[in-house]
Amino acid sequence: MKLKTHKSLSKRIWRTKTGKVMKRYGGQGHFNSRDPGKITRKKRRDNELSGATDKAVEALMPYTA
Repeated sequence: MKLKTHKSLSKRIWRTKTGKVMKRYGGQGHFNSRDPGKITRKKRRDNELSGATDKAVEALMPYTA
């Protein structure tokens, strides 16, 4: 039987060619001018998820590289 990809998770995270699981920082939609500069700079980068989440990601997104 074919395994299904968890669609909401696949829109939030992705796997790189080297196998790292990446995500965007939250809260980037609006009201960003009230954030301090440190937070604004942090939101420009993507965040790597820890290795503890690899098993859960593999179960929810079986066809990622």
